[in-house]
Amino acid sequence: MTKYFFFFSKRKKVRFFFFQWLRPILLHFSLYAVYTPSSLSLSTMSFRIRGGTNASSGMGIADHSKATYMELQRKKVHRYVIFKIDEKKNEVVVEKTGGPAESYDDFTAALPENDCRYAVYDYDFVTSENCQKSKIFFFAWSPSVSRIRSKMLYATSKDRFRRELEGIHYEIQATDPTEVELEVLKERAN
Repeated sequence: MTKYFFFFSKRKKVRFFFFQWLRPILLHFSLYAVYTPSSLSLSTMSFRIRGGTNASSGMGIADHSKATYMELQRKKVHRYVIFKIDEKKNEVVVEKTGGPAESYDDFTAALPENDCRYAVYDYDFVTSENCQKSKIFFFAWSPSVSRIRSKMLYATSKDRFRRELEGIHYEIQATDPTEVELEVLKERAN
């Protein structure tokens, strides 16, 4: 945890006024104050950045979601996995998986037209040297017609969820179907 120290004047009124003015700003930027009566008499206060869970959204990741992603990555059991946020459980859960025989068109058809989702797609291709390769793409699907609350929730949870999925090669943020065409994957993979 990073620690910041602020030194204030020895006059209690100045310290009290400054702290009352600074506290809402620190809380807004996910900081909190750690102080005791002895630290106030020493005229120092320490501030720490909140750590631990995702402070902005509080979303967790279901164990089943991680296990399903590992099956896609290591065992090649799935071609794609679509995740959604379960607001009742406050976690990211698997909504749909696609078998290894399914195509990219099946994947794009499975994305909802009016709601946000996370998705992972295992893209197999042949390089110019005639070598078979596979790249894993992470999609943050947020259509322009979806609800604002849903967009905010998915945007604030994305970074934490993305960090949990190790081995992602490329990330694509899409708001309409033209941004998830197969040509986009081919350009990024080569």
